[in-house]
Amino acid sequence: MPFIGPWEIALILAIVLIVFGPKKLPQLAKSVGDAIRQFKDASDGKTPTPTQQTQQPSQPVQYQTKESDLLLETAKKLGIQTEGKTMEQISKEITEAGSKPDEQKSKS
Repeated sequence: MPFIGPWEIALILAIVLIVFGPKKLPQLAKSVGDAIRQFKDASDGKTPTPTQQTQQPSQPVQYQTKESDLLLETAKKLGIQTEGKTMEQISKEITEAGSKPDEQKSKS
């Protein structure tokens, strides 16, 4: 297997600089670093740390906000008090309220 010398590395870096330009190189390096880190973490079976989760795009946060709004709206329609409760507690109460009519139908 041939050894890659310093001239070959310099040639590869020059080609990358020409193709991507000087403004895109930091973004490219960060993306490559993140991809390598995620690959290593996945192969080791590690879960992402909270700091890594905050670096992710804000798409999940928007999804959670929409989900929270939907839960709150459903709870209000069912007459469930939402103040001072977590989303998990509200979700559990909605599930319980939804299962009560089914229980009454099965008793009839």
